[in-house]
Amino acid sequence: MREPNLAVLLAACLLLAACGRQPPQALGTLEWDRVTLPAPAAERILRTDVREGDQVAEGAPLLQLEPATGQAELAALQAQAQQRGEALQELRTGPREEDIAQARANLASAQVLARDAQAYYERLRPLGTRQLVAEAVVDRARADASSAAAQARQAEAALLELERGTRVEQVAQGAAALAAAEAQAQARAVTLRKLDVVAPRAGRVDSLPYKTGDQAPVGAPLAVLLVGEAPYARIYVPQALRAQVKVGDRAQVHVAGHEQAYPGRVRMIRSEPVFTPYFALTGQDAERLSYLAEVALEPAAAELPPGVPVEVRFDARD
Repeated sequence: MREPNLAVLLAACLLLAACGRQPPQALGTLEWDRVTLPAPAAERILRTDVREGDQVAEGAPLLQLEPATGQAELAALQAQAQQRGEALQELRTGPREEDIAQARANLASAQVLARDAQAYYERLRPLGTRQLVAEAVVDRARADASSAAAQARQAEAALLELERGTRVEQVAQGAAALAAAEAQAQARAVTLRKLDVVAPRAGRVDSLPYKTGDQAPVGAPLAVLLVGEAPYARIYVPQALRAQVKVGDRAQVHVAGHEQAYPGRVRMIRSEPVFTPYFALTGQDAERLSYLAEVALEPAAAELPPGVPVEVRFDARD
């Protein structure tokens, strides 16, 4: 009876030893780097040049949005910028000679009227003193003389302003207004060019949420591209394995539905823990925290689709 018991004990020990030699593992999903192209304006989609799943090169056309509204707004802003430019040039040139001559003529006329009003008042004042004319007439003549003198001073100030030319502060304000108008026109031109949606990088079209004829709101994703040479595994490292995993470690990625294992390296691991998602719960891991990590695969895994469950085993260290 002792030999069978010893055999069972030996088999159990071998089984435990074999289990102890299993490399640490983590669960997750296969992902690709994604590039999302948002709608630059709420315009109708005129044309769709690609389909979901197409492989596109950098700069390849994807979608075209209605440009009519953007073109009209750009023309209006360009006209406003031109108007501000002409106004600035007018400030820098200063007043015309004709305007200065007109101001001089106005000053001469105002001075003549002031002298005439003052002379009339001087003639009435002694008559009012001797009570030969009503006091109200004298007061009115004095007021007219004062008003005419004030108008003459006003005409003189207007002429002086024209002769001295435009102030430096006014020229600076005109230059700032022109710069602002040109910047607005340039921004609108950039937005107008973005209505022709092109691929910023080579990749595969993963999603086209809107179809031809739709009008997506500003910021809505018009297209989603999967880019990069190969996918990566987004995994959740259990707390018990966190101290054993660091950036640069080698790993073997087992993809669901594929017998071969794909080699990779840990390219990122978070320092802050998160709660383990339901698909990564194994045994007592349900009561533990985990750390989000990414394992970059080699170009040989370029044909693997995103979203597939993976199991990552980290290579044992010497």
